[in-house]
Amino acid sequence: MAVKRIILEMGHGNDMHGGDYTKAALRAVQDCIHHSSLPFLRTLGVPPAEMQIEVTIGVQQPDKVDREAVAKSLPHGQVTVKVVKGGLDVPDEERGGASVIATAGVAVRLDLEKHVVPG
Repeated sequence: MAVKRIILEMGHGNDMHGGDYTKAALRAVQDCIHHSSLPFLRTLGVPPAEMQIEVTIGVQQPDKVDREAVAKSLPHGQVTVKVVKGGLDVPDEERGGASVIATAGVAVRLDLEKHVVPG
């Protein structure tokens, strides 16, 4: 199997007032996928369910991201979610808490030998 990365999108999202890392992560993933269009999948006859989608989320507190909610937010494919330390927390000294900024990378992999006809 020649599974290759065919798309990589980057995005960011935030939760300005609630400090919710999952909400920021979901917004970051939506930012990624709203910048992409994959018309070649239809052209090649690739069933969307065959896409392997790897999501990497960066936030300051990775354990506070609901990985399952992030995976379910993608409309197609076999999704894996990895959360790492990254992103940014901007403290709000006046009200307490912080604004949370998440970064995301969404990679799509596909078995090219199965779907692309040589030469």
